[in-house]
Amino acid sequence: MKKKKVISLFSGAGGMDLGIICAGFEIIWANDFDIDAVNSYRKNIGTHIEHGDICKIDGSDIPGEEGEVDLIIAGFPCQGFSIANKNRNIEDKRNYLYKEMLRIIKIKKPKFIVAENVKGLLSLNEGKIIKMIIQDLEKLGYKTNVKLLNAADYGVPQQRERVIIMGNRIGADNEYPQITHADLYPGENNYKVLTEKYENSKLQPYVTVEKAIAPLRYIPIRNGKIDEFIEIEGRKIYNHIASTKVKDTFWGRKYEVNQHEICDYLKYWRDNSKWTTKKIDEYFGYRHTAGHWFRKDNKSGSIPNPSDWIKLKEILKFDDKYDKAVTELIEKPIKFEQSLRVTNWNRPSDTITATSPEIHIDKKRRLSARECAILQTFPDNYIFVGSLSSIYRQIGNAVPVLLAKKIGEKILEKL
Repeated sequence: MKKKKVISLFSGAGGMDLGIICAGFEIIWANDFDIDAVNSYRKNIGTHIEHGDICKIDGSDIPGEEGEVDLIIAGFPCQGFSIANKNRNIEDKRNYLYKEMLRIIKIKKPKFIVAENVKGLLSLNEGKIIKMIIQDLEKLGYKTNVKLLNAADYGVPQQRERVIIMGNRIGADNEYPQITHADLYPGENNYKVLTEKYENSKLQPYVTVEKAIAPLRYIPIRNGKIDEFIEIEGRKIYNHIASTKVKDTFWGRKYEVNQHEICDYLKYWRDNSKWTTKKIDEYFGYRHTAGHWFRKDNKSGSIPNPSDWIKLKEILKFDDKYDKAVTELIEKPIKFEQSLRVTNWNRPSDTITATSPEIHIDKKRRLSARECAILQTFPDNYIFVGSLSSIYRQIGNAVPVLLAKKIGEKILEKL
């Protein structure tokens, strides 16, 4: 059977696209403005994505004649709608990029459309915006429904509520995937659940963070390492890199340490050894990290972490002068702020955001990019490109792959 054709707008790194492909569709054209996201997409999904501003792309340049496209998917920008944006308002220009989605829909006349956005869309301007979007789609001939889905209800290890707008012009019902998971009472095996809505059903318990990312718990992050991946239990793990920059929020040094003093100290011992900075990098498997240990610069200089300090001491043979100051850690209090939360462990994670991910359960770093990707149900072999902050953004902006797959399967049934 010939695969159904899909056009993808505001594709990002392709979380929704990948799920739709897994459901059995073929993406014939995609577009995004973020070059890092486009490069990740090209590396993992295909070269059919075009980088550029959708406002400047002529609909006639997009493949698929009128009526030939089966589905258009669009994760139109949500920053203006987000409830996390305290300044959100109806005039935010990003709120109207969905008009570009309407323009392409009007030209291509797909059989189905699926658009995704944040929960805040429902309450923006007292609900008038979502009503306007529904009316706009109905004017184009699409029977339209809107539903708030929680990704955790579909097997994603993450509490992520998103608005899914579904429409079709073939006279079918817009059918959303059935819920498969629920927040079950701990320790019970009879699938009795917390609310009457789920009682007596055969739902599975929510997938926990522990179940999803536990294999990476004691694997050191790969910041600055040369190797592209690590192998764990037969799995190749890419992008296991993470932010460690959190002020006074988890395991930190017990004593005040002067970076200039440590730098001078390490330079002295390096210069009196047979080791060069390049050889030290090679010994640790880093690209350029060792250079920062010998650089007296508050912006780029750094102090080795405890495990690196111990290995460095083995090769440079320095004394015990700073051992205590560098290696002794203490757990510092965590303030209750969104950016300083510790991730869940025995339940699904909170929403993976496009900025700073939550602190790892062991409180020594934030969740790694790969751990965030796993919680978004990206496969292990999806390799993100760009800086760490860019990769975090790509992952946080994505639609969970598994949720997109289940939405795609219901649409494929109707087609």
